[in-house]
Amino acid sequence: MLMRSKAGSAAGLKLSREEMKTLANPENKLEIVRRLRAIGPGSQRRWGRMTAAEMICHLSDALRVAMREKEAKPISNWFSRSMMKWVALGFPMKWPHGVSTVPECEAGVGGTKPGEIESDLQELRELMEQFTRQPRGFEFAEHAIFGRLTEEEWMRWGYLHLDHHLRQFGI
Repeated sequence: MLMRSKAGSAAGLKLSREEMKTLANPENKLEIVRRLRAIGPGSQRRWGRMTAAEMICHLSDALRVAMREKEAKPISNWFSRSMMKWVALGFPMKWPHGVSTVPECEAGVGGTKPGEIESDLQELRELMEQFTRQPRGFEFAEHAIFGRLTEEEWMRWGYLHLDHHLRQFGI
């Protein structure tokens, strides 16, 4: 387990699992739900190509893939299943811009086409509830890029993925 040093130096920065944001933590989940309320048709992206409506559908598709409600062809390799997964899920950093997704979750390719933004947002919130519900009514799929994830890693991924795209729209 990693701990944060009092000095706060770069060399002394260590985070415990308790400090890592995750959808398994009710406070972190509520933070995401509150931020989702700020999305609307006028939300403007800061980077990338997706509209706010496409982003909502992308997030829903990603949760559907995780819960085996939608299939995505694996594109993982040794590096993405080991080093990339370790860094992406284990470090307190913001995900970089411009990382491609799988076609099945990409707007305009194989992803769900946006409908009415409020109903798409409601569907995303319901999928989030299903994704985090205990006991779980499904078995997680393998992540298309990171491979097998534990439940703890899926909850961390869920928080980080939602956070990344909310930040994309300044939320």
